[in-house]
Amino acid sequence: MSRVSLEGRVAVVTGAARGVGELMARKLSARGVRVALVGLEPDELKQVSARLHSDSDHWHADVTDHEAMARVAAEIKERFGKVDIVVANAGVATGGPFVDSDPDAWRRVIEVNLIGSAVTARAFLPALLETRGYLLQIASLAALTPAPMMSAYCASKSGVEAYAHSLRGEVGHRGVKVGVGYLSWTDTDMVRGADRDDVMRELRQRLPWPSNKTYPLGPAVDRLVEGVERRAAHVYGQWWLRGMQGVRGYLPAVIGTVGQREMRRFGDRLDGLRVGLVGAGGAADEQRRTGATTVGK
Repeated sequence: MSRVSLEGRVAVVTGAARGVGELMARKLSARGVRVALVGLEPDELKQVSARLHSDSDHWHADVTDHEAMARVAAEIKERFGKVDIVVANAGVATGGPFVDSDPDAWRRVIEVNLIGSAVTARAFLPALLETRGYLLQIASLAALTPAPMMSAYCASKSGVEAYAHSLRGEVGHRGVKVGVGYLSWTDTDMVRGADRDDVMRELRQRLPWPSNKTYPLGPAVDRLVEGVERRAAHVYGQWWLRGMQGVRGYLPAVIGTVGQREMRRFGDRLDGLRVGLVGAGGAADEQRRTGATTVGK
């Protein structure tokens, strides 16, 4: 698929304070894109904006807040004159056995990852329709296969994948392209936060190869940016994820068997295990909602 020049385009990146969002902003900026950064960490967003090569600005907003995101979309349109690209990247994660999970944290993962993505699209679709633009929805390997101890995250990413595919069918005839970006375990605050729990780290390391590795951030984001340039329907942050599409129907049974074996092996270590919202993004979300910083994240 041929690539389009990104020079002079305007991109919105949510969850842009760090990790995938920050590096996406930097790499898009290096290609001449003017970038609007959206997230929950205003100081970090300001610092990211200051380091970009092109014109940029930042907005503090919760992607689950319809009114806030509508206001941000209007302000970005006024500031830059248009919106060509939206990268719906904001996300949080939690882990641990479902039976012992914190109901509020479990629900929040769904709210941010799925509802927040839909709120983002709803806010910016009018502008994208004007420019016949491109929406890249960041999903995950978790959309392709379930994983034990990650019920909320898998549910949210499966949901966001299906939502984005549905949206593609609705807006394609009006010139707007919708892509889904898939990432395996990538070296971000979210993954490092989950790895601080011994059980979660060991369980992930015992997953079948190549899903048991942590992959560097740079090459994964390079692939995402290339997907933006191609206005691609599917973008794979790691090369092997494309092959998972062909076998995804078999994966629940395989992962279920592996999961049962590993749950028996961990035994009593699972009792009462609760992993709250992980990583700096999770801490920022907790601070936004409750005024209290997530402990140990």
